[in-house]
Amino acid sequence: MSQLSQIKVPATYMRGGTSKGVFFRLEDLPESCQVPGEARDRLFMRVIGSPDPYAAHIDGMGGATSSTSKCVILSKSSVTDHDVDYLYGQVSIDSPFVDWSGNCGNLSTAAGAFAIHAGLVDPARIPDNGTCTVRIWQANIQKTIVAHVPVSNGQVQELGDFELDGVTFPAAEIVLEFMDPSDDGEEGGSMFPTGNLVDDLEVPGLGMLKATMIAAGIPTVFVNAADIGYQGTELREDINGNPEALARFEAIRVAGALRMGLIKTPEEALKRQHTPKIAFVSPPKDYQASSGKQISAGEVDLLVRALSMGKLHHAMMGTCAVAIGTAAAVPGTLVNLAAGGGEREAVRFGHPSGTLRVGAEARQVDGQWTVTKAIMSRSARILMEGWVRVPGDIL
Repeated sequence: MSQLSQIKVPATYMRGGTSKGVFFRLEDLPESCQVPGEARDRLFMRVIGSPDPYAAHIDGMGGATSSTSKCVILSKSSVTDHDVDYLYGQVSIDSPFVDWSGNCGNLSTAAGAFAIHAGLVDPARIPDNGTCTVRIWQANIQKTIVAHVPVSNGQVQELGDFELDGVTFPAAEIVLEFMDPSDDGEEGGSMFPTGNLVDDLEVPGLGMLKATMIAAGIPTVFVNAADIGYQGTELREDINGNPEALARFEAIRVAGALRMGLIKTPEEALKRQHTPKIAFVSPPKDYQASSGKQISAGEVDLLVRALSMGKLHHAMMGTCAVAIGTAAAVPGTLVNLAAGGGEREAVRFGHPSGTLRVGAEARQVDGQWTVTKAIMSRSARILMEGWVRVPGDIL
């Protein structure tokens, strides 16, 4: 019988937006995990409980969904005029790897709150009561996020009456600003990597599809729901139990990744599951959200469903919401057309759990579209704090 013992690592389990993740301070990680590499990846996979052929994460902190298989590292910022560096790892559920290719917009909310909780923000910048502006350097994509975190008696105010569809209980509102989110850090890229607002995308097995491919918030491939046989009102159970449907979405995602220059061969997509996202859009329709709540067509500008890590998301990824808001602000994209066309600075869209409003400031500079920032509101809360334990032989 093995005599190996477990090691314990200081950690905080947090909800941010409609996601959950395990948060670490860089200085609290084992020394071998304080730098990128296999040791860090092994640690995060074991923390979450991956790879898990049962897709249940019984022996880890994960929840066996893309929304709950996440780890975050925060540290004092290495970048001038920022408070913290925020690094995000999306842990694959059934494969042995951690995807570092993008950000999590939902957990960006918790990153701002955790930065204060963990003592990473200069106390002089934290009011006794009011709002603390946390300047976050998103290290995965080299972008700035500004979190406006409510503070009460010098501590993060977590409870409140802000309601977020996809989250059961209300909490305190945190406003996020994603600064200059276009390009998403891709080398030589632009907001529209192909140079077009709408492309004809050749997808093996499906033929030619109209697609808007945008790199804002996170690289995302948008297609029309009607073009792939959907209404735009679908919920998770309508898609996630259908292997053929999921395979078709993956084919679209791979084709889009190739066209956007994110990968050079289809095989590379297996190690890049987090990006790009694939989403389908539709003009407004009445539908019933997953909670049973009735959403009327008059409440929203359009409908959007998005897949994350190969499955339809239960609500909407925060970074994909940035992509939606940005694409909606640019006349002529599929997202903009589904919302009725024209110029707009904000959009409210329907997703499987309800609705979400996101604003974006887009403009043309020298004939190229750019976005200065995207804004949305989320909430965050500590669920548990202490130590997470993993077998000592993983390091």
